[in-house]
Amino acid sequence: MGRLVHFEIHVDDMNRAKEFYGEVFGWTFEDWSEYTGMPYFGAVTGDDKELGINGALMQRQSAPPELNQPLNGFACTMSVDDYDAIELKIITNGGKVALPKYALPGMAWQGYYTDTEGNIFGIHQPDENAK
Repeated sequence: MGRLVHFEIHVDDMNRAKEFYGEVFGWTFEDWSEYTGMPYFGAVTGDDKELGINGALMQRQSAPPELNQPLNGFACTMSVDDYDAIELKIITNGGKVALPKYALPGMAWQGYYTDTEGNIFGIHQPDENAK
């Protein structure tokens, strides 16, 4: 079985992206650039005892996605405890709403955003009362 074990977010401005993901989700970063020969920062997304994976921010190698272009890759979705509080952090730190909050009835609240680098990501708050 091919289980997902790592992700990469392509960025134009490494410092801006590290600040965005650090402020919004509390991620920390480790410089792995010497291994890759380009700006590449490992993203620690949580405690190893929690369900989830770590990933990286890497220097974008081509033009960023155009505004309103359909998603042509993977979208990472982060689990959150307080949807509205995280949405406020996203907007405050330069992110934008791509698809507003909606209910997955009986399961969760979901929505999608654009980060400071033009990438789309989701947030997901489990809530069996969502409707």
